Amino acid sequence: MSSLLSQLSVGILSYSRRMGNTWGQLFRVTTWGESHGGATGAVVDGCPSRLPLSPADIQPDLDRRAPGQSALVSQRKESDTVQILSGVFEGQTLGTPISLVIQNEDMRPGDYREVREKYRPSHADYTYDAKYGVRDWRGGGRTSARETAGRVAAAAIARKLLAVRFNVTVVAWVSKVGRLVVECDHEKVTREQVDTTPIRCPDLVVAERMIAAVEAARKDGNSLGGVVTCAVRGCPAGWGEPVFDRLEADLAKAVMSLPASKGFEIGSGFAGTDLSGAEHNDEFYVESGRIRTRTNRSGGVQGGITNGETIYFRVAFKPTATIMREQRTVDIYREETTIQGRGRHDPCVLPRAVPMVEAMTALVIADHALRHQAVT
Repeated sequence: MSSLLSQLSVGILSYSRRMGNTWGQLFRVTTWGESHGGATGAVVDGCPSRLPLSPADIQPDLDRRAPGQSALVSQRKESDTVQILSGVFEGQTLGTPISLVIQNEDMRPGDYREVREKYRPSHADYTYDAKYGVRDWRGGGRTSARETAGRVAAAAIARKLLAVRFNVTVVAWVSKVGRLVVECDHEKVTREQVDTTPIRCPDLVVAERMIAAVEAARKDGNSLGGVVTCAVRGCPAGWGEPVFDRLEADLAKAVMSLPASKGFEIGSGFAGTDLSGAEHNDEFYVESGRIRTRTNRSGGVQGGITNGETIYFRVAFKPTATIMREQRTVDIYREETTIQGRGRHDPCVLPRAVPMVEAMTALVIADHALRHQAVT
């Protein structure tokens, strides 16, 4: 009994140390920082040594996530310049922890003084109070999308690791805004096509309609949600850890940890329920000595393990919670009141969600790549 209690106490201590701020088993990332604190960042532990790395490898991904890119996103002005404090020497990773820091430059906590005593509808203000008994009300503190800067910086390292050592690429794009939907070929969409327009939809015709819809919502003091689709190309067969660490399960948890995410589906997803087994099954064939599937309704994953086909999935994001309209709420004294949205917010999170989804995907795939290497 004493041994069992000892093990239990160790487990509780281990959990308390982690507290949900660390991702990964072998490629581990811990993020830190709040929306209006001095800085935000991440620590990457488990990156293999001798990977060429410099801030120039990380900055482009941060630039894609940064606010102020267009009228479609928050107008907060942040350069999001990354500094590498440790783990890299003479342009190569050392195999030791890599510490990344991004200074916050445009903090305006005064925009949120009303939030100090009032809970914003559909935000985490009330739930953080319920959990901790205290919260950083300046822009949502750690629940803000500002926290994802550290994730994106860390994932840029994972992205380079995947490209250099495994020839794996990750690309995401906006496939739905409001009720506007576009279908794209998961095998062909490129990052260059995605970044052609500020909405990050590779279909130029639909992109213009999406942009108009977001601008109309912004002018109306409202917001829109939508869907980001992501494709992972180049994964060999065999990555994934059954049964609780199935690849799609880890992908779902990773992207559902992003602010405003509300749904996940891989491959045929919910639409697959409309088909029979005969219609849905991915039949096998051999191409140049490689086992392939004639269709890819599985989304590149079967039994939680990659089958060598392109992995593709979709993530749903709710409309931005902060809208520039008066809404009913309650305050910290349990009194009913109203609140008016203020500050700088995204009328639609989708354009900036694209690099965030890519980031969490790269972290999952890199971690599973290293886990597979460890057992083969």
